Amino acid sequence: MTQLRKAFGLLAAAVVAASGLVTFGATGQVAAAAGGTGTGYLHTSGNKILDSTGATVRLTGINWFGMETDNKTFHGLWSSRTWRQQLDQMAQLGYNTLRVPFSDDALKPGATATGINDYTNPDLIGLSPLQILDKVIGYAGTKGMRVILDRHRPTSAGQTALWYTAGVPESTWINDWKTLAQHYAGNTTVIGADLHNEPHAEGTNPAATGACWGCGDTARDWRLAAERAGNAILGVQPNWLIFVEGVSCPSGGLSNVWDGDPSNDEDCGWWGGNLSKAGEFPVRLSVPGRLVYSPHEYATSVYNQPWFSAPDYPANLTAIWDHYWGYLYKQNIAPLMMGEFGTTLANPVDKVWLEKLMAYTGTGVNGISFTYWSWNPNSGDTGGILNDDWTTVNQAKQSILQPYLIPPAGGGPDPTTTTPATTPTTPTTGGGTGGCTTAWKLDNSWQGGFQGSLTVTNTATTAVNPWTVVFTLPAGATVASGWNGTFTQSGTTVTVSAPSYSPSLGAGAAVSLGFTANGPSGAPSAVKLGAAACTT
Repeated sequence: MTQLRKAFGLLAAAVVAASGLVTFGATGQVAAAAGGTGTGYLHTSGNKILDSTGATVRLTGINWFGMETDNKTFHGLWSSRTWRQQLDQMAQLGYNTLRVPFSDDALKPGATATGINDYTNPDLIGLSPLQILDKVIGYAGTKGMRVILDRHRPTSAGQTALWYTAGVPESTWINDWKTLAQHYAGNTTVIGADLHNEPHAEGTNPAATGACWGCGDTARDWRLAAERAGNAILGVQPNWLIFVEGVSCPSGGLSNVWDGDPSNDEDCGWWGGNLSKAGEFPVRLSVPGRLVYSPHEYATSVYNQPWFSAPDYPANLTAIWDHYWGYLYKQNIAPLMMGEFGTTLANPVDKVWLEKLMAYTGTGVNGISFTYWSWNPNSGDTGGILNDDWTTVNQAKQSILQPYLIPPAGGGPDPTTTTPATTPTTPTTGGGTGGCTTAWKLDNSWQGGFQGSLTVTNTATTAVNPWTVVFTLPAGATVASGWNGTFTQSGTTVTVSAPSYSPSLGAGAAVSLGFTANGPSGAPSAVKLGAAACTT
C-alpha cells in the first residue's frame, strides 16, 4: 500500500508530501469561520491557540490523503460519493480541521489528477490538482472547517529524512511555501503550514546523515531549517500558524547497539515525534504567536515499539509522551497539534493506547489539538475512520475519538460558487496610541524603483473593522502596484483599505502589505492603523 509505513530499529515512518515551483491562479477568499474553530486568523499564547477575538480554539481534525501520491489528488474521489459528501460527513462527525498532505508533483505545471469518478464527481474532471484543492478548501470553509497544508514529500515517490533532495533543493521548498502562502492570502480557512512531514534519522552514529535537532549543522538541523522556512512564509503571510514536527533521533543518526559504545546510543522515537530537544533549542520565528509544535504518535499496527511490551504498560505511556513532546504543553511553552496518530485497532494493546492517548490530550476546548490519521480506509498500517466502502464509519475508532471532537460551526460562503457579500460595519479602532506595530522589509531595489512589504500588527485588544493603514513614503516615491489591500496615494501619503473578503484585523492579527514603487527606496514612516499610530 502507498501508505504502508516502514519500521527500522525503533523508528516508524508515516507518509506524504512536498511542494514545487508553480504559478498559481486566482485564489478563493473565505469569510472567517465561527464557532468550533473560532473567528478570523489564529495565533498562539503560551500553550493555547486563540482566534482573532482571543477565544481559545481546539483543532480536532482528520487527515485526507492522496494529493501526495501518483493520483495527485484526494483518494476516494473514485468512490460512489461526491467530494462534498465526504466533507459533509467529516463535519457531521465532529472533525473541525482538515490536514491535507501534498507533494511537489501535484503542484508542477501540467500536473494531472487521476482516479476521479466522472459520474459522481463530474465537476472535478479536467481540473488541476491545485484547482481541486481550491474547491475542497472553499467548501470546507462554508462548513466552518479549517485547513492545514502538509508538505509531506519532495516527490510522490516517497518520504525523505531531510526536507530537501538533489531534485528538490531547500530553495525550492521555501519558494513553494511562499507561493502557496500568497495563493491563499486572505483566506482564513487555510490557517497554516506543516513545513515537512516526519524528518527522521539516517545513517548510523557517529556517521549520521539524517535530520537532527539542535546539532547546528545547517544541512541537517531541522530546527534551523524550520526557522528559515517559517520566517520566509511569515514574510509573505504573517497570519499563518507554522506547524513544526519533531525528528526521530536528536542526533539525526541511528544508534549502533553492537559497537559496545553507549555514548553513541540515544533515545529515539517515532519519525516526526521526538521534540525532546525543542525546550533547549526552540524554533525562533520572526512573528510572535505563530509557532505550533506537531508531534506524531502511533500504535503497534505501525511498529511495535518496546514500550508497548513493557511490564508497566500502559502506565508508562504518560511519562513517554511527557518526555517526547507533552512537556511543551504542560510547561506552557507552546501549543501542540498532533498531526498524525492512528491504528487499525486489530491489537487490543492498541485500543488501550488510543484510549490513553485521547485522555492525555484532555477534553474540551483547552485540550491538545489533533488531526487523526486518517479519513482514508486505504492507509495500510492504520486503516481509516471510513470503512473500505468509503461511506460507513469504523465505529470502534469513532467512539473513542468522539468525546474529544469539537464540531465546526458557522463559516463563510463557498468562493468557488459565490462571491462574499459585504456587510456595512461600524469602524472600530485598535485602541489608541501603541495599538499597532510595524515591520518593514525591502525585498528588492533597482535603479528607479523598489519592492517591499510593510507588516502591520494590531496589538490592541479589539479588532479594527474595517481596517485602513496610512503611511508616508519618501519624497518622489510613488506606488506602482500593491497587494493584500487597495492602495491609493496623495502626495507622499499612501492609504491602504481592507479588501472586501477580509475587512477585519483581529486583536493580535497582522497584515502584510506588499507593493512595488517608482522612485527612491525608503522605509514607510508615520504608519497608522485606523486612528492608532504604530510603533516600529
